[in-house]
Amino acid sequence: MKIFPAIDMIGEKVVRLKEGDYGKVTQYSVSPEEAAANFARAGATCVHIVDLDGARSGVAENAERIGEVVRANRLFAEVGGGIRSEESIERYLSQGVGRCILGTVAVKNFAFVKEMARKYPERIAVGVDAKNGKVAVNGWEELTGLDAVEFCKRVRDAGVSYAVCTDISKDGMMAGTNLAFYEALSKIEGLNVTASGGVTYKEEIVKLKEMGIYGAIIGKAMYEGKISLKEAVEAAR
Repeated sequence: MKIFPAIDMIGEKVVRLKEGDYGKVTQYSVSPEEAAANFARAGATCVHIVDLDGARSGVAENAERIGEVVRANRLFAEVGGGIRSEESIERYLSQGVGRCILGTVAVKNFAFVKEMARKYPERIAVGVDAKNGKVAVNGWEELTGLDAVEFCKRVRDAGVSYAVCTDISKDGMMAGTNLAFYEALSKIEGLNVTASGGVTYKEEIVKLKEMGIYGAIIGKAMYEGKISLKEAVEAAR
């Protein structure tokens, strides 16, 4: 299983949100470049980067800075936040990003996601953010009536191989993740699921690995010292 340490950015600063609430922001003193370098030293081979400004505005606002972070480190980078056009996808991929995560657009324009998965196989993931089992969009601020697990099946059927699935209620809480949610998602054949939101303990990583989950994102728990990235990477092997 792969570990994706997270860099969430607002205004080019590294931050974490609590339950996806832009009014509950924790800002860290480390720069995105320093964070990525620390990840590599701890043994990580991947990084998960989110442009939170872009997630809300629909524009890849921090693309240039993210490109600099990616080029400075030999990490496989997946990037999300405001990627709602083929131009944005090409922009990120040309800067060395390994995979682009499509979130809101997957709900608003499913045909576009299907076309991008066909044109850029293995380079597209869909971000499925859930609250109370329902899909949320527009920076987690708008709740839809779509069932998250059923939507992931639809994503798989459209030719998308990767889904980054977040339980918003657990995100940034450092109180554990929703293992039952990922147990259900792990049964979707042909879809590589990355668990995101509240992954706090090494034991959770072991359980996610045993389920056959493709990857896990760790963020606030790592920044606040609840879990060490080195231990997480070792537990995922």
